[in-house]
Amino acid sequence: MALWHNRARFPEASTLRNPPLPQARTTMRIIADHPLLIHGHPPVWADGWGQDRYGVFTEFAVGAATQRLRWVPPGQFLMGSPPEEPGRWDTEGPRHKVCLERGYWLFDTPCTQALWQAVMDDNPSCFASPERPVECVSWERVNEFMEVLGKRIPELRLVLPTEAQWEYACRAGGELATYAGPMESVGVNNAPVLDAIAWYGGNSGVDFELDNGYDSAGWPEKQYPHQWVGTHPVGRKRPNALGLYDMLGNVWEWCRDGRRRYGEGPVTEPVGAAEEGAGRAVRGGSWNSGVRNVRAAARRWGKPGAGNVSLGFRCAVPS
Repeated sequence: MALWHNRARFPEASTLRNPPLPQARTTMRIIADHPLLIHGHPPVWADGWGQDRYGVFTEFAVGAATQRLRWVPPGQFLMGSPPEEPGRWDTEGPRHKVCLERGYWLFDTPCTQALWQAVMDDNPSCFASPERPVECVSWERVNEFMEVLGKRIPELRLVLPTEAQWEYACRAGGELATYAGPMESVGVNNAPVLDAIAWYGGNSGVDFELDNGYDSAGWPEKQYPHQWVGTHPVGRKRPNALGLYDMLGNVWEWCRDGRRRYGEGPVTEPVGAAEEGAGRAVRGGSWNSGVRNVRAAARRWGKPGAGNVSLGFRCAVPS
């Protein structure tokens, strides 16, 4: 892996996390001729940058907290799910073509408690641990986080991804229910394909070591027997083809936009309604989700002023 730095030295991701899964069929071409590699000029906000098996990445640091971002190239994909997909919700259709004309950077993990603490000097999370995703954060509070961080690193223009950007990045060129393969559910909380890539209702009690977990004894049809559950440190499961971890499971992730009703025709850079106070999209499922919600196409919405123990976020940086 090629790795360069502006000011700081960071460990290589391959020394810290799992190697990639064999991928389902993918149509996304990871662009190797990104200007970062051609000219050696990373974004001005980057402390580290380079290329590995997943493509181009950058990093920035706030105090002792470091965040890696992956490059998501522009392209087209089919958004939503086909009628025959197991667990499909009506809000996932009709499936339609979406064009994203500009690439963007995306946090390779949900925002950690360490990064939130470094920026906001507090930690609202229930499952307190620096490497775990921050949770109990509202959409409004997340926007405050991005504003505060932008003042510390003025060149870093953080936004939440749109639903379309989120799903495109999650799929990473695939067209199946998950980036590890098709969804074959054998129980409400049991889909073996998820075990390698996601913390969800079927496995989130495995190796859970905190003393304030939620009681899962009554959860039906779990993949593994467990009684106490919660979030897990980010990056412990396998990433998708773009090098993005925990896109499914661990915590739901806030998106920028509100509800958008899908149509059959192709759309470019779609953004849902965003009136003040309107519900905002959340994606990906969480540690307490059944298999039906831990799919690339699954959609939910939350009140922008409310957070909970299963809801976090990851940021994007427009190109």
